[in-house]
Amino acid sequence: MKIVDIIEKKKHKESLSEEEIKFFINGIMNKTIEDYQASALLMAIYFNGMNIDETTLLTKYMVESGEIIDLSDISNNVIDKHSTGGVGDKITLIFLPLMASMGIACAKLSGRGLGHTGGTIDKLESIPGFRTDLTIEELKSQVKRINAAIAAQTMSLAPADGKLYALRDVTATVDIIPLIASSVVSKKIASGANHIVLDVKYGSGAFIKTPQEAEKLSQIMVEVGRRLNRRISTVITSMEEPLGRAIGNSLEVIEVIEFLKGNCGDESDLKEVTYALAKTVMEKVNHYNSEKDMENHLDEVIRNGLALKKFKEIIKSQNGDDSVIDDYTKFPQASIKYEIKSKEEGYVFETDALKIAKACKNLGGGREKKSDSIDYSAGIYLNKKSGEKVIKGDTIATIYTNKQESIKDSEELVLSAYKFTPNFYNKKESYIYKIIK
Repeated sequence: MKIVDIIEKKKHKESLSEEEIKFFINGIMNKTIEDYQASALLMAIYFNGMNIDETTLLTKYMVESGEIIDLSDISNNVIDKHSTGGVGDKITLIFLPLMASMGIACAKLSGRGLGHTGGTIDKLESIPGFRTDLTIEELKSQVKRINAAIAAQTMSLAPADGKLYALRDVTATVDIIPLIASSVVSKKIASGANHIVLDVKYGSGAFIKTPQEAEKLSQIMVEVGRRLNRRISTVITSMEEPLGRAIGNSLEVIEVIEFLKGNCGDESDLKEVTYALAKTVMEKVNHYNSEKDMENHLDEVIRNGLALKKFKEIIKSQNGDDSVIDDYTKFPQASIKYEIKSKEEGYVFETDALKIAKACKNLGGGREKKSDSIDYSAGIYLNKKSGEKVIKGDTIATIYTNKQESIKDSEELVLSAYKFTPNFYNKKESYIYKIIK
């Protein structure tokens, strides 16, 4: 079998066989296939696609390219939650303590932020001392003890995906649905959870731009999971605007703590998205009479402090300073706090997520390459969000940074992100587009 023949076949829009896909993945791993040959096949896939059989087989052999974690000795219902990436997306840090405080086991492997999307691991590492480099045995031990653990992804899981993603990143073949699906699902299956809930985002602040594309991706991931004996549910959510008000690592963790303390309005976007994801899990692992029962249970573990207590337990178990729960000065502090004043008035109609993300990265809160350093204290707090009234001169956002030279450009980006309408605007549309199980 020759890789050039496989490239030729896909170039002519033919389906690849199981033997050909296995040959491709093995060749990537043992380096018998050159990068330029792999890139050629990826480009052929980009233009001509893959059917569901090919996508499933690609996922299967990516999983088998490395270690597969066995969590069966913990529970028959170990949960993993994953997001396709967004701006201000701190949902994982709310979701885990909520589920764990209900007795639902959660084992989560997460990544660092890259480009305009924030990484869960970066947020956690803004907590002084917090350790994310857990071994698999340490992760499992902690889940058994307190029902939750979150660690940095290990290179031993689906390593073929890492190699292929590096090539996709430099050959403009990232945004093709079969390759996105196989990348996400292979890592989640290798991570060992038997129920996976995926937050699939679309909009200006997401890699996927339309809800229709997000729905297509979701359907493929659910079907690939079914074929590979994993229960996958997806919640398709909007990322046209940032989630919550805080964007930036330490600021987002503080917002998480405030949420778990119950200081979050019933109509907040954070609550709507978190509860939608949580309910897809709750209905699978426990018996509830209605959605309202599930919502009441979620409200209760926040109201009685169990969810906050669980988050504190996670921090302490992973060597973090749990006093940050009550003393936010323990987080890294930016030397500059700058308020951005509105030059317009009216009601906020939209806040462009991508522009806010770019401004945050300028301030030091993001990275272009995995090797770049990151400023945990840098970020943006949105004082005004959609539907809220603004008078000229009002503070619409506050930026935090240690880079004086970045303030002007970031301010311009933030101001351009806000759009106003002169009439009263009540943002009523749901952040949830569709749920696919």
